Amino acid sequence: MKKATICSWVLAAFASVALVGQSAQIPATLRQSGLPAPAGAFHVSAERLARLDPFLQRYVDENRLGGAVALVLKDGQVIYEKAVGWSDKEAGRAMLPTSIFRIASQSKAITSTAALMLMEEGAIALNDPVSRYIPAFARTTVSTRDESGVTMVPARRQIRIRDLLTHTSGISYGTGPDIAALYEAKGLGPAAGNGWYTADKDEPICETMARLATLPFTAQPGEAFVYGYSLDVLGCVIEVASGMPLDQFIRRRITEPLGMHDTCFFLPPEQRDRLTTVYLSGPDGRLARAPEGARGQGHYVDGPRRNFAGGAGMLSTARDYGRFLEMIRRGGELDGVRILAPRTVALMTTNQIGTVHPAAGMGFGLGFETTDRFGANGLDGVGAFGWSGAYGSVYRVDPESGVVLQLMIQQMPNNTDIRTKFQTLVYQALVDRRPDR
Repeated sequence: MKKATICSWVLAAFASVALVGQSAQIPATLRQSGLPAPAGAFHVSAERLARLDPFLQRYVDENRLGGAVALVLKDGQVIYEKAVGWSDKEAGRAMLPTSIFRIASQSKAITSTAALMLMEEGAIALNDPVSRYIPAFARTTVSTRDESGVTMVPARRQIRIRDLLTHTSGISYGTGPDIAALYEAKGLGPAAGNGWYTADKDEPICETMARLATLPFTAQPGEAFVYGYSLDVLGCVIEVASGMPLDQFIRRRITEPLGMHDTCFFLPPEQRDRLTTVYLSGPDGRLARAPEGARGQGHYVDGPRRNFAGGAGMLSTARDYGRFLEMIRRGGELDGVRILAPRTVALMTTNQIGTVHPAAGMGFGLGFETTDRFGANGLDGVGAFGWSGAYGSVYRVDPESGVVLQLMIQQMPNNTDIRTKFQTLVYQALVDRRPDR
């Protein structure tokens, strides 16, 4: 059995405090050489940004949040970093900037990047059929419902790599009422935690995805935005096209070159205390510790360590993921390490699906949700992009202002309003396009 990825790290020697304009205290893992601020760049008001401190603490004090790490970069520099609350409240372990989080669907952007690296090398193409790499996808079916009931019909065309990247493959997480029983019988959908969870499977991801191909999907390829296992399928494509397991490819080609030493799929048992605890949001908004197992704490330490889910399986820190996002913001390069070409990053961060996205004014590129109209996503600028994770974390990149923002939490379900309010409090601190005023 293949040995799983092991995270390594260097702890930064400074306290868990907000950093506003204190460049001497910026951790080395995030310090950048710096690029000129774009013309008309926004100025950050330290006074307005400081509103984040009491905002975050209030959620902890009211037992609506176990803990969080907030990180904001401006033109590559840390302008705010704050750890609040508890990594494990019952054990009395405080949250730290170096705490490790289950990033769930934040894994998708990293997997998308890996696939596009292979595209740039000619190993895959966006219009390739998935069946070229996973033969079981040569003939797929779609579940349809009409007055006579539920019918399984053949897909009108094969699913392509582009469909996986844009969530237009028609592949869901198998929890819909018409297909849930079929997915559950194959160990997916309702049998996979909350639908997307595969970390407890004692099989390679390609075995899981080949089994998925035998199940009905929920829309015809290219015709609808359907959120599901598409990026897990893409993870298998990466394994086949590169000739190496997904965890090795990501480690060798992305996380190690970028200095993301705390980003991996499974955590060594001796480092379990760095993994933050998952809490459940009750109907009254109050918290309870999540149980062990697929619907709670997961198997990210003691699991089989064989199933590398490109759609939802990774662990990371705010600092590590901040480096990844800053690389994307800079057009594919960071600290002299080029991961992608600028044109490829433009594909990732530009709407590729027209009006198919269910939210008006929003789109989806090759790995990121995009904001195409001001006001469609709070104070997001046009051209901003990002996504979130099932454990509650959220991130946005706003190229117009040079801002990268992240809020890392571990809370399910995602019924708290802290994510949208956090974004608002960051953006309201951008007060003027002229830094001399």
